[in-house]
Amino acid sequence: QVQLVESGGGLVQAGDSLRLSCAASGRTFSSYAMGWFRQAPGKEREFVAAISWNGRSTYYLDSVKGRFTISRENAKNTVYLQMSSLKPEDTAVYYCASDRILYGLGVRRDQGAYDYWGQGTQVTVSS
Repeated sequence: QVQLVESGGGLVQAGDSLRLSCAASGRTFSSYAMGWFRQAPGKEREFVAAISWNGRSTYYLDSVKGRFTISRENAKNTVYLQMSSLKPEDTAVYYCASDRILYGLGVRRDQGAYDYWGQGTQVTVSS
């Protein structure tokens, strides 16, 4: 059974930093691209960042480029999202997800490309 468990969310002030973690089990984690998505109140879930299975490729939502960094530690079956210079508009529930394709080429932003999802972690940024 594949499980993804996010952690690290919380309440912070604008300009602060947070690091989210996603611990994976039940799958050969290192063989799949991973993504982070978020859903703000009253909005649809959106892509935030993705990283290839080998960590060589990353892709970001334009509004988080230069502020967020996705990384992974395959030995620990964990993917991270380092968030800096947080803004109130970053407030959302953040989800990690695992791509469907084994050793896929590149990274994808389409939610349909991901087949396993975590339960989410709340990030709230106050102004």
